[in-house]
Parts: sequence; structure tokens; C-alpha cells
Amino acid sequence: MLTGSIVALITPMKEDLSVNYEKLAELIEWHIAQQTDCLLVLGTTGESPTLSSDEESEIVRFTLEKVAGRIPVMVGSGSNATAQAVAKSQEFAQLGADYLLVITPYYNKTSPRGLLQHFTTIAQSVDKPIILYNVPSRTGMNIPLDVLKEVAKIPNIVGIKEASGDLGYLMQVATLLNDNFALYSGNDDMVLPILSLGGAGVISVWANLMPKTVHEMVQNFKEGKSAAALATQLKHLPLIDALFSETNPIPIKAALNIAGKNVGSLRLPLVDLSPSHYEHLKAEMAKLEEEQA
Repeated sequence: MLTGSIVALITPMKEDLSVNYEKLAELIEWHIAQQTDCLLVLGTTGESPTLSSDEESEIVRFTLEKVAGRIPVMVGSGSNATAQAVAKSQEFAQLGADYLLVITPYYNKTSPRGLLQHFTTIAQSVDKPIILYNVPSRTGMNIPLDVLKEVAKIPNIVGIKEASGDLGYLMQVATLLNDNFALYSGNDDMVLPILSLGGAGVISVWANLMPKTVHEMVQNFKEGKSAAALATQLKHLPLIDALFSETNPIPIKAALNIAGKNVGSLRLPLVDLSPSHYEHLKAEMAKLEEEQA
């Protein structure tokens, strides 16, 4: 089972907003050195909705080549068109992805029966482990628990990234966990609650900025050092809130640029962080820097 801190990696851009592969290579090496447990590319944080299919393929190929098996690589292959999700899943599996992340179909909002067929069809098309992604604030639909119970029985559907923020729903999801089906936090402000329910780790935006801290927080919890893990979570809540002051990945890209990573701007319709939120984020980062000095 995949455990630990899985970074939902940003896609660095050049001034002309083309993908900056040199910077991507630098980020990959930094994350490996900082003990990130797995890289996720082509997630929402990676601006996948604005990437072309050719760019997606090249990012996956490039990342897998640079990582060279040192840590697992997960790839977002979901779509609201089942046939497209199948094609992407098959392509990324063939390129060598270790895991696939498949989001619920958005905008066209299928029925529970359609959702079950959607996930089943994708899973049957590949032999790679699949993690589902439940984020109703983005997709407009929540995975019903009766559907989740059924798809959790499919051998290569091995977990769910849960980002509903609904603790009652999470409690029900926790009843489905076993050695073959894992729960991952999709919210950086809820990592400890999810770990306490038996969660395996986090698919994190925050880890783009503080990879070692997030890795150590999860590791501490799993080693029984729950007080240390909780202290880390609570200490960083103001920063985490600032990282979600506007639509992700707007603030995390601003934070990385403040930190000197020079990851570039965003593609429209996303725009740079507003001045007030930028100053607030900068202040929260400065506070942490002073505490760690």
C-alpha cells in the first residue's frame, strides 16, 4: 500500500507560459531529496485542465525518466468522458506510471449507476492500481457510499483521495478500509483526522512548499508520535489556510515564487494571487521562517 506524503506537483511555466522542463527536473530532484514519498503529476494543482494532450504525455514521460524508479509516480488520468479517461489511463500506464488518479466525472454529473460503470470501465482497461478522487467542490458530485462499496471490490481500485471535507462521510469511508483499499487526505487541513481514521497518507498541495515537513508529520503519526504530528498540523494551519485563500494552484505557485523557486505564473483562466492575499501569504511564510531561524 502506498503511504506517506504524495505531492500534488505544480507544473512550472516559463515567461511565455510553456512548460518549464528544466525547472520540473529541479523540483523532482528536490522532492526526492526532501523525502517526498510519491509524486503526482497532471493533478488539478498541476493545471491539467489547461494542458494539451501532447503536453500531458511529455510531462509524464519526462517525470518518469527523471524519477527513474526512485519513488513512485502517480498520474492524473481522469475525465468526464469515460472513453477519454480510458485512453489516457492506458497511455500513462504504458509509459510506466505506478498509480493512476481518476477523478469523478465533472459537469455532466452522471447517475450512481453511470458512475459505477465509469469507474469499472476504466479499471478494467488497465492493470495499474487506481486511486479515485472525490472532490465535490470541483466536480459537482459526491461518490455515493453504495457506489464506493462496489468499486472498492474491484482489485485494481486501491484507494480514494477524499476531499469532500465531510467528516460524517469520511467516517463511513473508513468502514471500507482494508489491506486492499486505502484512504488519502485530499485536504491539507484534515490530514491528522484522516490518519486517525486509518488513512494511509495525504495527496498534498502544501507539500509543494514544505515537503519534508509533510513527510515527517505523516511518518510521526504512523510511528505512534501522534502528539508531534498534531503539533505540526496545528502550527501550520494559518499557512495552509493562506495556501487556499484563492483557487488552487494560484496561492501555492505564489508561495513557491516567494520562496525563490521561480515556478512562473498560471495559464488563463487562472490569474496571479490578488495583492491582499499575496501579502497575507507572504506574512505567514515569514512567521514560519522566523520561528525556524
